Amino acid sequence: MNTLLDPAILFFAFGLLAGAVRSNLEIPAPISRFLSLYLLMALGLKGGFALAQSGLTSQVAAGLGCALVLALVVPLLALRLLRLVVGPYDAAALAATYGSVSAVTFVTAVQFLETRGIGYGGHMAAAMALMESPAIILAVIFANTLRRREGAAVVPAQGPGAVPDQAPGLSMRKVLHESFTDGAQLLLLGSMVVGLATGEAGRQAMQPFSGDLFKGMLAFFLLDMGLLAARNLPQVKGQSPWLLAYALLAPPVHASLALALSLLFGLPLGDTILLMVLAASASYIAVPAVLRHAIPQANPSLYFGLSLGLTFPLNILLGIPVYAAVASQVLR
Repeated sequence: MNTLLDPAILFFAFGLLAGAVRSNLEIPAPISRFLSLYLLMALGLKGGFALAQSGLTSQVAAGLGCALVLALVVPLLALRLLRLVVGPYDAAALAATYGSVSAVTFVTAVQFLETRGIGYGGHMAAAMALMESPAIILAVIFANTLRRREGAAVVPAQGPGAVPDQAPGLSMRKVLHESFTDGAQLLLLGSMVVGLATGEAGRQAMQPFSGDLFKGMLAFFLLDMGLLAARNLPQVKGQSPWLLAYALLAPPVHASLALALSLLFGLPLGDTILLMVLAASASYIAVPAVLRHAIPQANPSLYFGLSLGLTFPLNILLGIPVYAAVASQVLR
């Protein structure tokens, strides 16, 4: 109940309600984009300042190693399971979506920990960046292999502004380029470097920006996310019950894998909770943007609707506090 009474979570719930009743309340796209960039920049700075204080340790290496293992294992398991339910291209797209991560879910979890005074390593922001791309790359490799096996031409992307792929190899080059030069990811990592280089002096100088404003900016952004999630719920209607079950059950299963890895490598409580949140989250920004070109055979309403319409609200409203409670009990 205390989690639901958090102002940021209440604004998310309000956005869900406003979207459900079809209100004309709307956050302009440029403002929404600014808020997302602000949150990533502030998060990167916080991570860099924390790393400057703690230094590069074996614990940092263990956390990043666990993140990389999850980034490979989760999409491979998802692909194997989802091929039993949907076609191979949709399975690849869903595996990429649920194997990648949601930055907004992670930022909300960071605020959750800070509100409760639970410490975490600054390197977990780098873990988030590390977990974003492998699932996308694996899915595109699978899709390209399938196209060659079928001997079929790549279907052009549809819609205004779409850039058609001329050959399977081109889409792989695209996804590699977009994965490693994505502006949001570069901003996160660049901000971490700035925080690491400036240390405590930088933290004090940037406190009004990256500290005092953070909670309000997150609440504003979650209001927008609530509106967006509510307006994507209709895409979930008519989907297979098995897919709906996957969207609701995959997050706690993936979080359990993260918890097991954290226990194996002795990660502290805060890092364990954040790793569980990352593993449980699903991408609804980076992955759809790439898959639209790389796997045009997949149905966007399927992977976008499930991740934003079901999994994202589940994690924001219930998942984060549940993962934190379970980790606290296990690591106690």
